[in-house]
Amino acid sequence: MRFGRAAAPKKTKTGWRGRMLAVGAAALALPIAAGIAAPTAAVAAPAPAALRAPAGGFEDLMVPSSMGPIKVQVQWAARGGNAALYLLDGLRARDDRNAWSFETNALEQFKNDNISLIMPVGGQSSFYTDWYSPSNTNGQKTTYKWETFLTKELPDFLAGYGVSKTNNAVAGLSMGGSAALALAAYHRDQFKYAASYSGYLNISAPGMREAIRVAMLDAGRFNVDSMAAPWSPQWLRMDPFVFAPQLKGLPMYISAASGLPGQHDRPNSAIGVFNTGNAMALEALSLVNTRAFQVRLASLKIPAAFNFPAAGTHSWKYWEGELFNSRKGILDATGGW
Repeated sequence: MRFGRAAAPKKTKTGWRGRMLAVGAAALALPIAAGIAAPTAAVAAPAPAALRAPAGGFEDLMVPSSMGPIKVQVQWAARGGNAALYLLDGLRARDDRNAWSFETNALEQFKNDNISLIMPVGGQSSFYTDWYSPSNTNGQKTTYKWETFLTKELPDFLAGYGVSKTNNAVAGLSMGGSAALALAAYHRDQFKYAASYSGYLNISAPGMREAIRVAMLDAGRFNVDSMAAPWSPQWLRMDPFVFAPQLKGLPMYISAASGLPGQHDRPNSAIGVFNTGNAMALEALSLVNTRAFQVRLASLKIPAAFNFPAAGTHSWKYWEGELFNSRKGILDATGGW
């Protein structure tokens, strides 16, 4: 947003005509000052201009928050519409770019649609929730408050660009998958659709907390105990298996692959083999979680679209395909066509 100074009024020479007009204006002012209103024509006040998102294009925004300025990458709706899709990153979220913007073709998928892609940057190991203290294993200075940012500070900021606070979808992978469902469950007025790709949707199951502990230590040396104490209300609040009843009536797309190598897995080095093996294990764990969550929703008679590809690991090209599979649902829910 640019701010400039208003131009100074031009100086003009005042001749006899100007002086006569000034005298006439003063004479007209006298009866008004004395309580006698001069007759005037009724003029309607101009209607305030409707806020409208920029039509198309890509922009990096710096958004104020309780955590300090947060970078948010935005691809604006093609025709200035007010709908938005929040795309959440994974456990290893970077501080310079949201991986949806360069690891996938998400921008291309939605470039002609009337919906803005909102891609927050940062939040490594955060699960996009509000922590109760900074991580004490890596010297973190600021307490994560990602739920507050995504559901209050960011929507308030984007409203200044014409993005609706209530016409949104949210999607994420892995850490961002469970977070997408949590944000939608607790903020139904903001989100009309949620998608989870390879999410961890049963985090209170035996062994899951310790698995998450190890993963968070590996991704930035973050301490899970600073996020939520075991079996505390905050931990249970994060667990999709627990908050599932609050998803009733929400359109959802949920997927997890088998963990078996597929078309995008072609390791050609020792490091590649190690990474593929790690991605296989992570996806297999996600599959177990997601299958349990599917049974949980069925027991509650809550419908959702599920997809379980026969092959695929915990990696970006598979999530790119899952985003495309959920694209129609996202656009239908938000009217972002």
